[in-house]
Amino acid sequence: MVNDVIREYEAHLKKAVEVLRHTLATIRTGRAATGLVEHLQIEAYGVPMALNQLANIAVPETRLIVIQPFDAGMIKTIEKAIQNSDLGINPSNDGRVIRLAIPPLTEERRKELVKIVRHRVEDVKVSVRNQRREAIDQLKEFEAEKLIGEDDLKRGQERVQQITDKTIGELDTVGKEKEAEVMAV
Repeated sequence: MVNDVIREYEAHLKKAVEVLRHTLATIRTGRAATGLVEHLQIEAYGVPMALNQLANIAVPETRLIVIQPFDAGMIKTIEKAIQNSDLGINPSNDGRVIRLAIPPLTEERRKELVKIVRHRVEDVKVSVRNQRREAIDQLKEFEAEKLIGEDDLKRGQERVQQITDKTIGELDTVGKEKEAEVMAV
């Protein structure tokens, strides 16, 4: 029973780390990356779809993203979605492809982005702490129902805390890497 709770807890934390990685990939740095736009939601054929389902996305140069829609009729829709997003990039098209020139970030904008990165890392840490509390409450419930003993409860709580500490360290590392990427000129 204790192992089931711990396995479930570990699975939740792995998902939390992946969600953070995915979220941070959408934060713009000075370099072009497909992660900036590939999950951008586009209203296509009456249904919201991710951009990577509607077009090929490539990075031919360090400061350029090229988007080639599978259906040329979608160019205007994709362009409008990019303009309405929080990327702050103006798209240009030649009728076949959309080009996004990534301008270099100002020092002020870099600092704002670092704050956003820290905020998102902290949000995931709060989520991890809530998951820890739930796992420990579940273990305490088992002990109250006499399904596990006091020793099992103690070991389970220690294991949950070890996993939490490891995950928090991993989240910090992911955040620091993204901060360094944002601050790199």
